[in-house]
Amino acid sequence: MTVISFGRVISVRGSQARVGILSTGQMTVSDIRATVGRFISIRCPSATIIAIITEVTSEDLSQAHDYVATASVDLLGEILGPAERPKFQRGVTHYPTIGDAVEMITSQELRTIYTPTAGDHIDIGALQQDTSVRACVNVEEMLSKHFAVLGSTGVGKSTGVSLLLNEILKARPNLRIFLLDVHNEYGRCFGEKALVLNPRNLKLPFWLFNFEEIVDVLFGGRPGVPEELDILAEVIPLAKGIYTQYQNTDRIGLKRIDPKTVGYTVDTPVPYRLVDLINLIDERMGKLENRSSRIIYHKLISRIETVRNDPRYAFMFDNANVGGDTMAEVISHLFRLPANGRPMTVMQLAGFPAEVVDSVVSVVCRMAFDFGLWSDGVSPLLFVCEEAHRYASADRSIGFGPTRKAISRIAKEGRKYGVYLGLITQRPAELDATIISQCNTLFTMRLANERDQSLLRSAVSDAAANLLSFVPSLGTREVLAFGEGVALPTRLRFKEVPLHQLPRSEATIATVRSVNAGHDMHFVSAVLERWRGATSSRDAANGDGGMSSTGDRAGLSASLDAPMLQPSMGLDPDRFSLLKKPLR
Repeated sequence: MTVISFGRVISVRGSQARVGILSTGQMTVSDIRATVGRFISIRCPSATIIAIITEVTSEDLSQAHDYVATASVDLLGEILGPAERPKFQRGVTHYPTIGDAVEMITSQELRTIYTPTAGDHIDIGALQQDTSVRACVNVEEMLSKHFAVLGSTGVGKSTGVSLLLNEILKARPNLRIFLLDVHNEYGRCFGEKALVLNPRNLKLPFWLFNFEEIVDVLFGGRPGVPEELDILAEVIPLAKGIYTQYQNTDRIGLKRIDPKTVGYTVDTPVPYRLVDLINLIDERMGKLENRSSRIIYHKLISRIETVRNDPRYAFMFDNANVGGDTMAEVISHLFRLPANGRPMTVMQLAGFPAEVVDSVVSVVCRMAFDFGLWSDGVSPLLFVCEEAHRYASADRSIGFGPTRKAISRIAKEGRKYGVYLGLITQRPAELDATIISQCNTLFTMRLANERDQSLLRSAVSDAAANLLSFVPSLGTREVLAFGEGVALPTRLRFKEVPLHQLPRSEATIATVRSVNAGHDMHFVSAVLERWRGATSSRDAANGDGGMSSTGDRAGLSASLDAPMLQPSMGLDPDRFSLLKKPLR
């Protein structure tokens, strides 16, 4: 195919150049379609330089030339080698000179750039400039150097995440994925490949929480009382020592061991019992004669009793010590070791008490990193954090410090131990800049907020940072991909996602008319039954996930088909499989 040049290089400066656009015969500038966001080729004797147009103007044209417009372009890379075996590389080693011919890039050149050359690649969509060219992402580069998906509400961000994770599961069937699902959207997206966890089927014993995390639980997310914290810091190690003493003592000859000599700290992840903890506090309170001092101990005991008896915290405290030290089973269950055909975990957070969500996320993040650290990274894990700005805020005065610290450790050091990070957020400006700077592949969808755009400009070190000026005008499912995972900074459109892989919010919108028909009092009663069941202890008594009478049970099971009730998975039959060890 003969390609006609439509312009000439008129100036070069660093990684940028100016191009004069000529009117070629009967073709006008609009016919050429030389507009912002389009790739062009600059023909040099030793290479073909690939550039992208960032600005086109017909203002202040020199009368001495026949140019009808001028364009600013960013130089991105070059195609080298013979025509039979061309090869693309990022960066420019052969700069253009004044007068070099400029042409619109051909489909063949685009395929040379985007056709995978080595390593695992996933197909996520098509180029916006030429829909016949597939947009591929290098899985190894994307995962090992972390990635982020950014975009406002309603631009297809959740659907894009479902697409990316499903494609990653196909390319890396042995990779384990842990997804924090803040709005309970992804339960249906991964079919039989994912284990869906929620407060009804999660078992996360309280003794796995470190000191900061258990304090956050006991004080409901508020700052702890210093006097009570001092008491806790003193008695928790002793309670751990007492439990270890129970476990190690044969029942025939009881040999007492001083708990103080066991050597545990407040953060050592070993079991202890709340009964022993309360007894230790009560014993100290009994030795005090000052009534005002005894009130502090009494308040601390009341806090522990209140949280332990709250049915919303059953996933932490119910039968937490049955089976002894179940840490191995908990980690195996959470992080799919072995996977048993389900390499992915979707942890639905919408049903957890708001006061402990941060603590739960902190525990899971910390255990994911520590397991990778102490296993030398032999079993890679991708940790995906939805609404990441909630857990790692740029404002250090808000949010839960240990959660930010845990996510930051994965961002900074996780790749060394096979723990990779994927961040999803609609407010990148509110996300800790240190954490987002560690994500070397960015998928940016439409963002209207100026602060978010400014942060992106500072985070993107690529030569095509000018592409970010397109962010406010991107369409639904359109995305700008930057960084190590893609061959070039690329404007692309995510491919269609099958209906069964759509997040719940998207599926609900698609069926909203049929859902609104036929809602009656039975439907409302079923919703209220679920609502009340979340804050009562009838689940444990009935054993059927909060469904009481046969009439209500039938009404609720019928109404569970509605999309708005979809997150309710009922009780997992494997819920208590972690507790299979006999009591000793």
